[in-house]
Amino acid sequence: MATDAERLLVRFRGADNRFGVTRATLSKLAQELGLNETQVIHYALRQLATSVLPAYEADDGPLKSSELKVVEQLAGGRRGKSVKSSLF
Repeated sequence: MATDAERLLVRFRGADNRFGVTRATLSKLAQELGLNETQVIHYALRQLATSVLPAYEADDGPLKSSELKVVEQLAGGRRGKSVKSSLF
């Protein structure tokens, strides 16, 4: 059973809009998806999280020129050659 800290009160809108839905819309979604209303809310939040939150942690940004030189040295200094020209 969920504790009080894990519960969330959902207040439905009087009309569907960009930032919310009515209870009737939630009920229609549940019926259409074959889920209960709680599952629909979790499903919708998962979809939103997937589309809004990054799938990976941000890196430190572009490499500095000194870092690029190290990479070039480690790669054997083949800068400027295409893959095709190095294969044939």
